[in-house]
This record gives sequence, structure tokens and C-alpha cells, in this order.
Amino acid sequence: MPSNAAWLLSHVVKPVDAVGGAAAGARDKGRKVTAAVVDATQVGDSVGMRAKRAHEAAERAREAEERALAAARQSKAFADRARAISEEGRARLEDVDRETSRQVEARVAEAQKMAEEFVRREREAAEEDAEEERAEVQDEVEEEIGEAEGEAEAAQRRAEELVEDATRALAEARRLAGEAAEAARSAAEQASRQAQQLEHEAERRASDAEARIDAAEELRERAAATARETVRELEERTNGLDSYKKPELVQLAASIGIERRSEMTKGELVDAIKKAARGRARQGARS
Repeated sequence: MPSNAAWLLSHVVKPVDAVGGAAAGARDKGRKVTAAVVDATQVGDSVGMRAKRAHEAAERAREAEERALAAARQSKAFADRARAISEEGRARLEDVDRETSRQVEARVAEAQKMAEEFVRREREAAEEDAEEERAEVQDEVEEEIGEAEGEAEAAQRRAEELVEDATRALAEARRLAGEAAEAARSAAEQASRQAQQLEHEAERRASDAEARIDAAEELRERAAATARETVRELEERTNGLDSYKKPELVQLAASIGIERRSEMTKGELVDAIKKAARGRARQGARS
């Protein structure tokens, strides 16, 4: 019987250790998936939603992992209980062996006084009684071990199911994290394309601005040339102002915007018209 108990314990403890190792692996994978999800949460609303779903899936994986660990601890508790029951049964069997041996020896000693035949019969009877009692105790121990073994196996199956759930949840989290990362890459590529388009547009606008500047410069040159020509004409006209009559000078002063011209003398009109001509010449030079 002790050998059967040892066999049972070896088959209960090993699956528990395997479950613990699987749960630890799931925990490590869950941490890696969570880090990947955090790295993917910075790009766009759609990427954020995907990252959120990946984070929730990782959280579910972590919860499944915790349930798997709890089941593994429960399975270990059942295995420990089976071990304790086995040890208790072995101790009870040893007690029964000692007690029955003592009883056999006592009855044999008493029977030896009467006869060898009587001693033989008593020994056989005592041995049968001891075997029956041992069988009863062994049946009880085996029943208790069977119950403990069933509970341990059920706990092990439950732990394995929880580990499978955690693995599936982890795979889902990994898939969602991959989608989030792919969305982030797509958003980055789109942003790069938009940046290139904006750069081309800026270059085009800069080229248009340069063309407008060149056109404005050309127009300014033309205006300056026109102003210079106008000034030249005015200077030509003012060189012979002394030969003009006063009404003609008043009319010329009116054409160039000289005020109080009707109150001026002929000489004042000539000076005012020349001064106005020089002012326009300076203005044309500045343009």
C-alpha cells in the first residue's frame, strides 16, 4: 500500500508543477503583450481604440492566468491532502500490525500451555482476524486515497482548462496588439505621404511667390521708368516757363495740383511749378 500512495503522489504533484510552469509562462507573455500595446497607443483615434481593445484582452489574459494559478494552488492542496491521508493510512496500518502481532503472540503463548494443535488453530484464527482487520483498514485507506485522487485530478483538469483559456486570451491580445501596431504603421505612412504633399505644395507656392515678386519688381521698374519719363517731360516743359503767359501758367499749375495759384504772381507760379516738378522727380527716383 505505501508504494501505491507514492505512485499517486508522484502523479498528482507533477501535473501541478507543470500547471505552475505554464501559468508562469502565460504571465510573462501577458507582460510582453501589455508592453507592445502601450507602445502602440499614440497614433490616431482608430489606433487608440485598437490599443484599448488589446489592453483589455491582455487584462483578460492576466485574470485567466490568476485563475489558473489559483486552480494550481488548489490542485497542490488536494495533492498535499492525498499525501497526508496516505501517510496517516500507513501509520494506521503499522499500528494495526503492531497490535495484531501482540495479540497473536499473547494468544499463542496461552495456547502453548494446552497443546500444539490448539496453538496452531489459535494462530490461524488470530492471523485471519488480523488479515480481515488489515483488509478493512486498507479498504478505508484506499477509498480515501481514491477520493483524494479524484479531487486532485478534477482540480488538475480545471487548472489545465484555465491555462488553455489564458493561452487563448493571450493569443487574442497578441493579435489585437499586432493589428494596433499595423494601424500605427499605416497612420505613420499616411502622415509621411501628407507631409511630402505639403512639402511639394509649399515648394509650388514658394515658386509662385518668387514669380509674383519678379513680376512686381518688373512692374516697379516700369513705374519708375514712367515716372522718370514724366519728370523729364515736366522738366522740358518747365525750362521754357518764362515765355508762358500768366493764364497759361495758372492752367499748368492747376493740372499738377498747386493750391492758391490764382493769388500768385507769374514768377511765383514759375517757381511753384518747378518745385512741383522737382518733387515729382524725387518721388519717381524713390519708386
